[in-house]
Amino acid sequence: MTRWERLLRWEEAHRFAVDATGTGFLLLLMVTMSTDIMTATADATRTLATPLISVAVVAPLAWRRVRPTASAVAVYSAALLQLAFFAPLVVPTDLAVLISLYSVTVHGPRWAHRVAIVATLVGSVLLGVAMNGWFGGPGAASTAIFTGAIALTVWAFGLARRSRRETIAALVDRAERLEVERDQQSQIATAAERTRIARELHDIVAHSLTVMIAQADGGRYAADADPAAATRALGTIAETGRAALTDMRRLLGVLRGSSEPPASTGAVAALPGPGGLSHGTGQGFAPQPAESDVGALVEQVRASGLRASLVRMGEPRNLPPGAGLTVYRIAQESLTNVLKHAGPDPKVTVLVQWLPDAIVLEVSDDGRGASADSDGLGQGLLGMRERATMFGGTVSAGPRPGGGFRVRAQLPTPTDNAPTSTDPDAVSDERTTPVPSTQDERTR
Repeated sequence: MTRWERLLRWEEAHRFAVDATGTGFLLLLMVTMSTDIMTATADATRTLATPLISVAVVAPLAWRRVRPTASAVAVYSAALLQLAFFAPLVVPTDLAVLISLYSVTVHGPRWAHRVAIVATLVGSVLLGVAMNGWFGGPGAASTAIFTGAIALTVWAFGLARRSRRETIAALVDRAERLEVERDQQSQIATAAERTRIARELHDIVAHSLTVMIAQADGGRYAADADPAAATRALGTIAETGRAALTDMRRLLGVLRGSSEPPASTGAVAALPGPGGLSHGTGQGFAPQPAESDVGALVEQVRASGLRASLVRMGEPRNLPPGAGLTVYRIAQESLTNVLKHAGPDPKVTVLVQWLPDAIVLEVSDDGRGASADSDGLGQGLLGMRERATMFGGTVSAGPRPGGGFRVRAQLPTPTDNAPTSTDPDAVSDERTTPVPSTQDERTR
């Protein structure tokens, strides 16, 4: 900011003090000049009245910007009294009328400056008559035209200045509103990204840890009777942990936003993540899982000992990446809840049904999760509903008739996508694997 800009800003912030100081100097000058002029005329009455008239006309200019309308009324009233009782007295202080006209035009309301210019033009006519008489002829007309032209010129300058001030004020207001909107959009985007990251972390960590805990408990109980089962459980725990670590590294790599690929060593970089996708690629990034990876997800939980089956119905179609990820994550969270809350040896069915304008995902089990108590701290169902809502879908969850629990999600689908190569009539056979039972009480 330049020195001149700082000076203007200070002057704008101290309007009354600046105007009062300027009015004081102007009043001192005008009273002195008017008194000298009247003294030269040797008119004692007018000589005594001149200082009073000068004060009455000039003093209200101290409020010309803070109270422009009231200041203009005071100045015009004093000038009218002078014109009525001391005509044809004209003193330098009468220039205050033009200053007041300019001030009310720039700083006052629209109606005020319109009334002021009309009053000034009427006063110009009255001044011509007062100085030259009602039948002054060319003298009265020339005086009225001259003073009226000066008044119109001052008014035009005032309008130009007012227009510029309004334009600057509008630009400043727009800039402030844009700044506020930018901050609001930034806060909204930050909150949305925080929620998205929380959902991703929940899906990755909760699912993987649930599988690992189930395998660890089963392996612990089966270790004495079947050491091979314990070995398989440990292998599943290791594989699940590596896949979860790969997903976490991928997510953290995206959050860092680094142009360099994240460092990955050993088997972790080559192990497939959920759905058989190789997330540990050379670049550290890979496509997110989608609806087509639900089968691999079912295979993963089946390998952990859960009696799970997958049923596909309808003609598959291509889904947008976000919608496919939503289907996968809802299936993942639902299966995680089965592992956590359904009790020992549950049977779960995952149904993927393609409707003409939607895709339906239904995960149902016959366990005891529907009757289990909840601590109210889980975020799984909330995350499902948030994901589905973003794509105009719905999620319902609750006990199913005959016992057990069911989660049903429905998302609208585009109607102009070509069918995928997946066999629409493929229905997977139910396969079961004994699951090590646990003695803990779990809640949904």
